Amino acid sequence: MTTTSSLRTAVLGVTGYSGAELVRLLLDHPSLQSHPPLLLGRASSESIALTSIHPQLSGLPHADELSVVPFDLKLLVEEMIDILFLATPHEQSREEVPALIAAGIRVIDLSGAWRLQHESNRAVYKLHDADPTVAAQLQAEAVYGSPELHAEQIKTARLVANPGCYATSILLALAPLIRANVLDLNHGIIADAKSGVSGAGKAPTATTHFMYAADNLSAYAVFGHRHTGELLEQLHLDASQIQFTPHLLPIPRGILSTIYVRLAQPGSIISIQSLYDEFYANAPLVRVRRSPALPQIQHVVRTAFCDLGFQLAPDGNRLVIISCLDNLLKGAASQAVENMNLMAGFPQSSGLR
Repeated sequence: MTTTSSLRTAVLGVTGYSGAELVRLLLDHPSLQSHPPLLLGRASSESIALTSIHPQLSGLPHADELSVVPFDLKLLVEEMIDILFLATPHEQSREEVPALIAAGIRVIDLSGAWRLQHESNRAVYKLHDADPTVAAQLQAEAVYGSPELHAEQIKTARLVANPGCYATSILLALAPLIRANVLDLNHGIIADAKSGVSGAGKAPTATTHFMYAADNLSAYAVFGHRHTGELLEQLHLDASQIQFTPHLLPIPRGILSTIYVRLAQPGSIISIQSLYDEFYANAPLVRVRRSPALPQIQHVVRTAFCDLGFQLAPDGNRLVIISCLDNLLKGAASQAVENMNLMAGFPQSSGLR
């Protein structure tokens, strides 16, 4: 039997790929059927039917009767919104959050605006705050929204910074090893990650154009990808201990990260398997494969799961971890819904299986 709740949600920014997936999940969420999400566009925009923007959502609960209306803080207050999802550019998220929090609205931000605590890591976003003092206070309060790593803090947070897609795939692969202190960090970590074109967003660019991306595989942002700071902060590493290089795959969606590490002491595949199994025993949306089986993008695309697998070299020192997820779901929208579930007291995987 489905139990609905009084939780009221809203989404600002529904036109992008992640925004569309987020709306789809919220419309179908078993605990939100009494109160479908309020959908918001730019303050200067006009109201438009949701299915005019995303015809594929037609037929879902409430979809054919909903419109995307101009953003207005007063409207959010009048509608008694509890949680607002921001699927907006990082500049806009940074600008809007202080007033939203002051109005008593909890925020889950899918941009990179609030993920990074260290100014040196945030510099890549070139953020400018109208009130630096208030922004600094909110930044210190912001919780990094990885349910597998910070579930307890997320439950009571006012501001949750949803992780980046690449960062999610690499963090979930490395966190069990880092926390168990079994890696030789002086040897360094190599994270080779490949993503489908939707990871670059909906706005077309020269490098995401069909004629560039199709039948191609290219590296980009070497030594400079903005998700690097998330890896450093969440894994407590310095830049010399990890090399993360992203690549563009000629597919619509999905991430496969291959991570190369060396163990501090020779280990066994049984001990590694046990380490991952125990770490993710209570993580409903992380699937740990049995070595030597390895994840594939086709097994996670259009799901909310992150799949992990690994193989250990015969010498017992060299370990390769494979992490796969859908960049629009576990790397964005479904992870945001996981965070909402925790904040609202719902089961973490509610509406996501």
